[in-house]
Amino acid sequence: MKDAAPQTIYLSDYQPFGFIVDSVHLTFRLAPTATRVISRIAFRPNPAAQSRDFFLHGEQLSLIDAKLDGAAVSPELTPTGLRLDVPDAPFVFETEVEISPETNTALEGLYMSNGMYCTQCEAEGFRKITYYPDRPDVMSVFTVRIEGDLPVLLSNGNPVAQGDGWAEWHDPWPKPAYLFALVGGELLNHPDTFTTKSGKPVELNIWVRPGDEDKCAFGMEALKKSMKWDEDVYGREYDLDIFNIVAVDDFNMGAMENKGLNIFNSSCVLASPDTSTDMNFERIEAIIAHEYFHNWTGNRITCRDWFQLCLKEGLTVFRDSQFTADMRSAPVKRISDVIQLRARQFREDNGPLAHPVRPESFVEINNFYTATVYEKGAELIGMLKTLVGDEAYENALNLYFDRHDGDAATIEDWLQVFEDATGRDLSQFKRWYSQAGTPRLSVSEEYADGTYTLTFRQSTPPTPSQPVKDPRVIPIAVGLLNPNGDEVVPTTVLEMTEAEQSFAFDGLAVRPVPSILRGFSAPVILQRDTTNEERAFLLAHDTDPFNKWESGRALARDGLLHMIRDSAAPDMAYLEALTAVVRDDAQDPAFRALAMGLPSQDDLAQALVDLGEIPDPQAIWQALETLRQATAQHMQDLLPRIYAQYQVDAPFQPDAEQSGARALANAALALLSRLDGGAQAQKQYDAADNMTQQLAAFGCLLSAGKGQAATKAFYERWKHDRLVIDKWFTMQIVQADPDQAADVTAALTQHPDFTMKNPNRFRATLGALAMSPAGFHHASGKGYALLADWLIQLDPLNPQTTARMCSAFETWRRYDADRQALIATQLDRILEIDTLSRDTREMVERIRKA
Repeated sequence: MKDAAPQTIYLSDYQPFGFIVDSVHLTFRLAPTATRVISRIAFRPNPAAQSRDFFLHGEQLSLIDAKLDGAAVSPELTPTGLRLDVPDAPFVFETEVEISPETNTALEGLYMSNGMYCTQCEAEGFRKITYYPDRPDVMSVFTVRIEGDLPVLLSNGNPVAQGDGWAEWHDPWPKPAYLFALVGGELLNHPDTFTTKSGKPVELNIWVRPGDEDKCAFGMEALKKSMKWDEDVYGREYDLDIFNIVAVDDFNMGAMENKGLNIFNSSCVLASPDTSTDMNFERIEAIIAHEYFHNWTGNRITCRDWFQLCLKEGLTVFRDSQFTADMRSAPVKRISDVIQLRARQFREDNGPLAHPVRPESFVEINNFYTATVYEKGAELIGMLKTLVGDEAYENALNLYFDRHDGDAATIEDWLQVFEDATGRDLSQFKRWYSQAGTPRLSVSEEYADGTYTLTFRQSTPPTPSQPVKDPRVIPIAVGLLNPNGDEVVPTTVLEMTEAEQSFAFDGLAVRPVPSILRGFSAPVILQRDTTNEERAFLLAHDTDPFNKWESGRALARDGLLHMIRDSAAPDMAYLEALTAVVRDDAQDPAFRALAMGLPSQDDLAQALVDLGEIPDPQAIWQALETLRQATAQHMQDLLPRIYAQYQVDAPFQPDAEQSGARALANAALALLSRLDGGAQAQKQYDAADNMTQQLAAFGCLLSAGKGQAATKAFYERWKHDRLVIDKWFTMQIVQADPDQAADVTAALTQHPDFTMKNPNRFRATLGALAMSPAGFHHASGKGYALLADWLIQLDPLNPQTTARMCSAFETWRRYDADRQALIATQLDRILEIDTLSRDTREMVERIRKA
């Protein structure tokens, strides 16, 4: 029979827990299918609470024993926890439960990964370990004893004692249960030390399975850079004696910021030149920084409830973006962030899964670890910093840390800090947190008698449950250029607060060319009638790197839309402008590589929808292929020079300089392969001494139809390395012809190395199909059916991964009636499963109701 209808949880219903937890003592007696967890928790009444209902969360637990102040009790058990009558005075509640880590395929709570015990408790996994008030506003000091026949036994905080087959840990900093962590296994450590600015030594370790110890050095250096950067930029020192990172193969997320014991998906920490690309190195550096930065923005100050998730995640994403910008190229980082924002978050905002940065309700909190909470949440921090200025931002953050250290805070607390530090009224800015959707910012202009006027109008389309939107505060960074290319008005931030607002610039001798939304100063869609001549002018002369890139992207998008809608030929203005940028050796190679990229299939599909048209995935793919071929032919004399010039002869370093050179050379190789049938790519593949070069060449060979031998050779060389083989699965699918993409994916799911129990491998295969729109949206519907088949199989094992993968269907209403009918059939088929998880049912129902 079907489960009872899931309960919707509302922000407006928040009430504090009836009791304060003064201390927690946990004992783990590890056994694969019969781990015993003994808890001793000291409670006292919470004077701020209205209710004294003593309910502790608990799921999939076998209760062995329960005691209240040492006396045996029999609590009322439910599928989600236990309830008990308790005194209106301090008391100690003890339980002993049994759990089975080995059979926990959901990877929540305590589970096993290739013989290693590990935990994942965010958001609500701790309730699968023991009975506890599993909510972020209940914070306590934890002491943990781990007993098991394993050489390495780790938990949060500092080690306090150990012996043969046991270890004890104590975390002196109060934390919510979602930050609890435990690891036990046959592990090796890559050790180092860090001395804080106040002179405190900190022991550092990255723990890995035997065989991976040679892939830790880069991660350790990234960790030390992060610790130093947080001291220098935010004044935050580390606060324990030890910091441990553990690499885990089976992990639903990228990593987890548990206090003092970060647990990482192996793909997000293990790195070597042989097995990792430049993009892998940069991602690892950023994720290590992100999780470390959580020590203050997430751990020392956590969120009151899960509706405030963006408080810790948005701020920490912004901080890790700042870090990467400082470590590498700030303009390239900003452009890359916007590409990802548009690809993931704008898509979310324009579909059935749209929700505010701080939602008002949810059924399953795991479904709100979204691009909106993370990436758009970070954009709000960036806008706030732009509006108040760098100095005021620093003062406000210092006040935030001083005022809320040890608190479970809210968005209101966050904004109040800025109001107190700056004197500004941020009540209108708060709408960014409560209103879903991406604002459209249209602009018109007028020039007369030396005065140039820009008039902006903002509007936001209706989103689920929010048909009407109020005007938001929008910081619009603008610069003005003379027709000769000189900048006559440097970057100026205009603060828009009304639905329509005009801004005038006086004393201009000639009509200027505007550069609007510099640095992408707000997460909006800019709508302005302009010409390709102006775009080419800005691509050549704009002093703002983001808008320089944006002009080229707009040129490409406009030309592609004409190709799709009107069967037009590739735009010569775009080809000439792009060639000039690629030829310009004064420009950063990484920037030029980004400039050579084209709008994604998804970008173009949404652009067609905005024009009132129904996108044809095959026509979009064909237009992109035609333009790439035309670009290769137009640059045929330039490409060999660029490819040769930006080869890196020095020993491999994953730094910004070498990464940028390789990115530009490989972008040239992709075009060259269209002219020489993959001959140069084969040479690069054969000679490559690093994964960046080898994988780029492998992709070119597949695209050129010459990848059969390389596919076999790649597998034979790397079949022992699970992370490299993830790349092998993905590359074959994303480079496949759309007619064959679903078939290639289906064949790979039958490969002996495919397993749906490992989230990385599942995403590398079925997720890769979803990343290929023309293949996934093949008119036959075979892509839809294949994904649905596997989601149905995966859901009983891992609801979190299943639910997140359902987002592949979120844009289904933009397509033609036949495709909509095919997708609806698959969505309905999923919903017919009686035992469908709460995670997946919520996601599919939201998508289906679009």
